Amino acid sequence: MKVAVTGASGLIGSALVAALREDGDQVVSLVRRSPAAPDEIAWDPRAERGGVPPDALAGTSAVVHLAGAGVADHRWTDAYKQEIRASRVAGTHAVASLLAAMDEPPAVLLSGSAIGWYGDTGGREVDESSPAGHGFLPSVVQDWEAAAEPARQAGIRVACLRSGIVISRRGGVLGRLLTPFRFGLGARLGPGTQFMSWVTLADWIRAARFLAGQPDLPGPVNITTPNPVTNAAFTAALAGVLHRPARLAIPSPVLTAALGGVTSDLLSSARVRPTRLLDAGFTFSYPELAGALTAELQAAGSAA
Repeated sequence: MKVAVTGASGLIGSALVAALREDGDQVVSLVRRSPAAPDEIAWDPRAERGGVPPDALAGTSAVVHLAGAGVADHRWTDAYKQEIRASRVAGTHAVASLLAAMDEPPAVLLSGSAIGWYGDTGGREVDESSPAGHGFLPSVVQDWEAAAEPARQAGIRVACLRSGIVISRRGGVLGRLLTPFRFGLGARLGPGTQFMSWVTLADWIRAARFLAGQPDLPGPVNITTPNPVTNAAFTAALAGVLHRPARLAIPSPVLTAALGGVTSDLLSSARVRPTRLLDAGFTFSYPELAGALTAELQAAGSAA
């Protein structure tokens, strides 16, 4: 199978590309620089159809669109908030328009999205049938998912992958927390009661590949385990796996002053259930946090 991937150099994209190639699939990466290999195609997320001729993706069976500015990479200045929105909305519209212009478009577009759709849900459980929340991230995700409309209109199945916190020792939330926790500086963030909906990187890859082969699953799909945890429980689990204390707490005002709007990703509560994945028969390899963290850290030890 031939698969095209944007965001192929990111945490998720690089792991997905490696898994696809390991199984013998042909992967084409759309990159925002000059191509360095025959399996790379230059594209511009701000250009019409990404600046890519439609025949460049001829023979592609599936496209996985993951490109976008990192939500937690910078303080949320007004300029960076515009970058977060534009990189997702314009890029998704460019990809969707490119696929719609193809003589023989791929059967499916797996388009990146996020559980930010739901906003702060408190202790209330939500799933794909729940309405969008309020605030910056929910509004971004609504526009992000809507930007894939040209592909839908062309008859391409579009599945929007509403990802939770991806657990990987190589980056993301876990990657940032490992060093302070290993030095005994683990801390609960804010009240600690906020729910974190998470999934291991390995299960994210498995879920995306599962969805690629599910012709009856268009629309939004939550990629999170069915077992979200509070921040306090996450802190305790990580400290336990590392055999380190985690007795500190960082008050919400301190986080807000240090990080700005980025704290919405740390202090908002998202208790999300992957109803559509579960109903389709998908099973998680690591549904419980302690087992997931143990597996990640054991893999790190074996790779060292």
